[in-house]
Amino acid sequence: MIVLRAVPRGAAVAWAVVLFLVPVWVGVSIGFFWYGITVLTVVLLIVSWAKVPLHPADGLMAAFLVVLSAMFVLKGVTLSVTVTAVLEWVVPYVWGRIIIARVDERWVTRTIAGVAVAAALLGIIEFSTSFNPWVLIPGPEPLYSTWSELQPRGGVLRAEGAFGHSIALGTTLAMSSAFVIAARWRSALTMLALGTLTAAVVLTFSRTGLVSLVLTVVLSVLLLPGLSRRLRAGVVGLGVVAVAVVVPVLDSVLGAAGEEADGSAGYRADLLVLLRQVDLFGNAGDWTSLVSGDQYLGYFARSTDNALLSIMLKIGAVPTLLLVAAIIGAVLMVFRRRGRSPAAIAVGGQLPSLVVVAMITQYGTFFWFCVGLAIASGTRTGDRFEDDPGPVGAERQQENLPRFGPGVRHDR
Repeated sequence: MIVLRAVPRGAAVAWAVVLFLVPVWVGVSIGFFWYGITVLTVVLLIVSWAKVPLHPADGLMAAFLVVLSAMFVLKGVTLSVTVTAVLEWVVPYVWGRIIIARVDERWVTRTIAGVAVAAALLGIIEFSTSFNPWVLIPGPEPLYSTWSELQPRGGVLRAEGAFGHSIALGTTLAMSSAFVIAARWRSALTMLALGTLTAAVVLTFSRTGLVSLVLTVVLSVLLLPGLSRRLRAGVVGLGVVAVAVVVPVLDSVLGAAGEEADGSAGYRADLLVLLRQVDLFGNAGDWTSLVSGDQYLGYFARSTDNALLSIMLKIGAVPTLLLVAAIIGAVLMVFRRRGRSPAAIAVGGQLPSLVVVAMITQYGTFFWFCVGLAIASGTRTGDRFEDDPGPVGAERQQENLPRFGPGVRHDR
């Protein structure tokens, strides 16, 4: 804790490394099992606490905590759900709110981009070798068996990395694409990094990951301030090439998956029947034993691949609306020039995903971190990463600096 306090940049790197490269079945048992990323986030909140300008989204999250606590006291929600909401949603949000008060925003952006590219490269290697080294790390049951099982699609193993699920890896890398584009690396390096990220998302064979990647990249090119024309044109060109290369591959794999892929899509549509079980406040109860029409609801008990619906079933409609309002507050930052941060664009790119995938493993942690970071970027005062002129702009500014020497008047 002393080291993390003394070296805030190192703390940001450590957090990103654990998020992208340490699976959720690695952690410690203190009363209940704590994910490694959760432990580190809580520790970082303690050692890095700082005052930040408040935003209405903070009030919404505070109101959510009050309502959640009241429901827990009144036995409207279980201890497990309460702990999950606090540690996996609220805590990462708060960490996102305070991190750039301790660490330069440019450093945070480049750190996330760099570690995400490393994770993408490892995902490509995993797919090429059909070997996932993370599954060799032991963990407690049933957590380990739930997330360590590798998933095939169309006869090939999908890349999962340390995320325990191909969709979690794909959507997290899709969010990270905004950070790669905003990192202000040289254009060639940015294109190489973005290409690596895209290849890894393709190899997850997750339609959700691919759609959110396209949406995030498009929003980044259109809305991120300060990008050079060369970079924007390069990203567009990369997109054209990617479509030409990727579509035949996806058509082959998804075509081979056939009934499995169609069943996956149909399952998500069938989930909407659970809306009838949602209460205004609190847990929906034992709906898993009910039959609605000709559908047995216990069929959905193992997995509810719809983040918003899953949350509503666990805590009720009203508390969920508070969370949704906070998410919207982060997305609205993209309509303000000073708020167009990669985090805000990453959250915006995930809006369609929230109704087709649950907040599983590290994906949920990163999503709520980005919500908090988007609010922090939009409310921050002083120097901002967007104002960095970059290599070309710096040279032009150098030409305009006042000249000092004999016969030149200068006031300071």
